[in-house]
Amino acid sequence: MLIWAGLGNPGTKYAGNRHNIGFMALERIAQDHGFSPWKRSFQGLISEGRLGGEKILLLKPETFMNLSGQSVGEAMRFHKLTPAELTVFHDELDIAPGKVRLKEGGGHAGHNGLRSIHQHVGEAYARVRLGIGHPGHKDKVASYVLNDFAKAEQDWLDDMMRGLSDGAADLAAGEGAKFLNKVALRTAPPRSSTGTEGPKAPRARPEPKEKAVAEPVTAAEDPRTALQKLADRFR
Repeated sequence: MLIWAGLGNPGTKYAGNRHNIGFMALERIAQDHGFSPWKRSFQGLISEGRLGGEKILLLKPETFMNLSGQSVGEAMRFHKLTPAELTVFHDELDIAPGKVRLKEGGGHAGHNGLRSIHQHVGEAYARVRLGIGHPGHKDKVASYVLNDFAKAEQDWLDDMMRGLSDGAADLAAGEGAKFLNKVALRTAPPRSSTGTEGPKAPRARPEPKEKAVAEPVTAAEDPRTALQKLADRFR
């Protein structure tokens, strides 16, 4: 069994917050892959299902972000799992909006949810880092993450969610590169190849119209008599 924990805050007040993107990711995976209905357990909400040959327990802690480790630690102890069998989905300020990165172990970089998990299970777990971008100044971070995604962000957010769902089975199988490729196909799809026409032949220029020029009449062609020619000169 694997545990996938999404980080966020419980309740409708926070449901659309940037900080809740981890919850959103698990909800999309559960919906698309026919997981069980959500139920309360381990101080959170859980949903179970299979991806490929792996049984997956999805966990949304309801302890609030700063105490996420309480819920995650309880679930891991109950199922006798190690940090190597845990993957955490969380918001990441230092990654551009719509981008996804994987990380194995390491520090928490000031993320309070990760900090709590470190305290309860250690740091040797995998993370799916979901880019939400940075507001530009550290004083704005708290307000930024606790506000809903803007309407202008909904398109890339939906593409990200679709990509995470598309690649979920690869992630469960430990195929990180394939997982990220599936995400990228949604968030940054290749441009469709279109046939290119060869260089067009230059448009034919119309031939210049020739001006009508009266050709001189030669003596051999003039039927007048000498007297008529002399008379015509004085007309």
